Amino acid sequence: MIVALFVPCYVDQFYPQVAIASLELLEKAGVEVVYPPKQTCCGQPMANSGFEHLTNSCNELFINNFSGFDYIVCPSGSCTLHIKEHLHADKQEEKAGEIRRRVYELTEFLTDVLKIEQLNAKFPHKVGMHQSCHGQRGLRLSQMSELNAPAFSKPGKLLKMVEGLELVELDRVDECCGFGGTFCVAEEAVSVKMGKDRVADHIKHGAEYITGGDMSCLMHLEGILRRQNSKVKVKHIAEILNSQ
Repeated sequence: MIVALFVPCYVDQFYPQVAIASLELLEKAGVEVVYPPKQTCCGQPMANSGFEHLTNSCNELFINNFSGFDYIVCPSGSCTLHIKEHLHADKQEEKAGEIRRRVYELTEFLTDVLKIEQLNAKFPHKVGMHQSCHGQRGLRLSQMSELNAPAFSKPGKLLKMVEGLELVELDRVDECCGFGGTFCVAEEAVSVKMGKDRVADHIKHGAEYITGGDMSCLMHLEGILRRQNSKVKVKHIAEILNSQ
């Protein structure tokens, strides 16, 4: 099995440790990982801002970089969902279709493809899990609380395998943090208020760390925590699952 690691722009630029943890985590699971060095933005910011018609070059480059692998794995639900639902190319549509079927978010890949049942990881802290909207409602990584259906959480299942980790229960388990990509720029006041509410829920229940599958959401929450001089920290789920 050969897996291509798809690293989002903001992870590459601001949180490279998340990409390293994802790589190491996959290799520990016995996967051969390749990093296509010419990868750039997947085009999601443009598409979210109403300019998907300008993402053709991003799509073509993505197809050239990621064609031919058994799987493509990404430590971001939002970027994964964008590729899964929006990757198209007139002259390479067959390859685009193959990529859409083979791209997975990291925790989704660990649970659904590798079927991980045990992790050699230790993280003796109280952790709150932030369920990002794209991952939850687009990729169905966890159940939506408004549905009368059995609860599940793929990230939560993995976190419960980590020795010493106490997963705290929140009042609003799947509330949006307010980041929303370009939404946090266009509607910054609403975005910040939503983020403050999300942070307050974690603090109320004694979380030492807030984790999740999207570093973009965690980056938003991290900014609020820092401005509040809070001791609570954020950490991507890949870093926790890879911790020793």
